[in-house]
Amino acid sequence: MFSEVHKRAKKAGQPPGTPVYTGEKSREKPIITVTTYNASESEESKGDSLESCMGAQKPGYVTWVNVEGLHDSGLIDQIAKQFHLHPLTVEDILNVEQRPKVEEFDGYIFITLKVLTWQAKMAKFNIAQLSLVIGKDYILSFHEHDSSRFHDIRKRLQGSANQRLRQHGSDYLAYRMIDAVVDEYFVVLEAQGDQIEKIEQRVITSPKPQTARTLYRLKRQMLLLRKVIWPMREAVSHLLYVEDELITSFTRVYLRDVYDHAMQAIDTLETFRDMLSSILDMYLSALTIRMNEIMKTLTIITTIFIPITALASIYGMNVPGVPLMHSPWAFMVILSLMIFMIMFMIVFFRKKRWI
Repeated sequence: MFSEVHKRAKKAGQPPGTPVYTGEKSREKPIITVTTYNASESEESKGDSLESCMGAQKPGYVTWVNVEGLHDSGLIDQIAKQFHLHPLTVEDILNVEQRPKVEEFDGYIFITLKVLTWQAKMAKFNIAQLSLVIGKDYILSFHEHDSSRFHDIRKRLQGSANQRLRQHGSDYLAYRMIDAVVDEYFVVLEAQGDQIEKIEQRVITSPKPQTARTLYRLKRQMLLLRKVIWPMREAVSHLLYVEDELITSFTRVYLRDVYDHAMQAIDTLETFRDMLSSILDMYLSALTIRMNEIMKTLTIITTIFIPITALASIYGMNVPGVPLMHSPWAFMVILSLMIFMIMFMIVFFRKKRWI
């Protein structure tokens, strides 16, 4: 959770606009995918350098430059120079701990998002950063890792010319990418909901110390999800009402739908947080009740044996004058008296409903 503080420390002492990659270094080369399309044509090329997969921009075409991997700051700087990006934009692209936001620059809109990916085998989610630059006839997307979640979008661009993606500009493509990111939030939330239901059943049936560890792990994950999803609402709202011609009225209608989805995700998240708090209270109450039952049982056993112990102590004293001390029936009388005391106390406790 405190990785953001650690990563931001890398930028200490640097002037504003200094391109410093704050993520984990990778030995693999970044992958660049350039898709150029209009209503009638669509072309795609892939490579590890900008020159190998991108030619001159064609009038009337939308160019989508997709970069997977941000560890090569030289490549990011080269793309920034070609598309005239502000140094602060480059800095935010390389800083992978950015808060989701929308910023307006001269000629383009810059968007930073957080992408969630659910790993079913490990029962956890990963958080990665996605940066978008929306221009008049181009869109740049920078992924911290891979961009496989946009495979369907790329496939649709290569498909029929009747696709709505092919008939609208870069702003509509940006909407589709944002919508895909928000849809992934619900996949993660659904998986988290299944875990919460399982832990709730476990708390009700047999609470254990391991249950507490799972609860605190889930609460920690809820904090991380809140850090990702809550700012997303503000970013989409800003994008929805931004006074810029790059976002058309046609796309704004769809952005309202994304905003509604973001609000639904926030409502679901808050519900899960309340459920976890209730389950934690239930767990602590179950432990208290269980401890009270144990103490009650031990107290009853101790109370039953107190008079027996007192009687045994009296007849265990080696002093003269104790009644029945020399009688041959002393053992049977004392044993019968002990049994009677036990039966009497058991009947008395049951009558009081203490047992």
